[in-house]
Amino acid sequence: MARVIAGMSMSLDGFVSDRNGEVGLLYPDMEAMRQTEGLQEAIRSTGAVAMGRRSYEMGNDDYAGYEFQVPIFVLTHRAPEQVAKGENDKLTFTFVTEGIKRVIDQAKAAAGDKDVTVVGGASTIHQCIEAGLVDELHIDLRSVLLGDGRRLFDRRNRVGRRDAPAVSREEMRGTARLGIEMG
Repeated sequence: MARVIAGMSMSLDGFVSDRNGEVGLLYPDMEAMRQTEGLQEAIRSTGAVAMGRRSYEMGNDDYAGYEFQVPIFVLTHRAPEQVAKGENDKLTFTFVTEGIKRVIDQAKAAAGDKDVTVVGGASTIHQCIEAGLVDELHIDLRSVLLGDGRRLFDRRNRVGRRDAPAVSREEMRGTARLGIEMG
């Protein structure tokens, strides 16, 4: 059965994007990141991706070179008029308007025995956590301070207190990756 693994990069001061919604400082070298063993393992073990509409739009309508060549399920209030470039026999887009549980259910069905990777954004990952849908949470803590912006966790969120045991740790230049069990 598919595990649901959610993850994103976070600044040392706890932000997942700056005040303008930009994430460039958290992902300064995407090509180097693509070469890390952590991402290569995620690519091998992922059978489907779940993401929010903002994360989908960050692809700038072109997923031709996207690292996850698997079905992608996008949580949205409305489907776009035109689907991004890059669909092929492996990578397809499904726009889901019925809520996060439906997104994850469809992604699990498509993933089979492989993992469902939730790539963001913060709202989508948080909805998954609140609904108890995440098995593992991976945070890449970047050595940068944003000072302001969007947090993955803040006081308004209803995640509750948890003792979440670490399941993995990895260090890369400028980044510490921590995987924690959520289930």
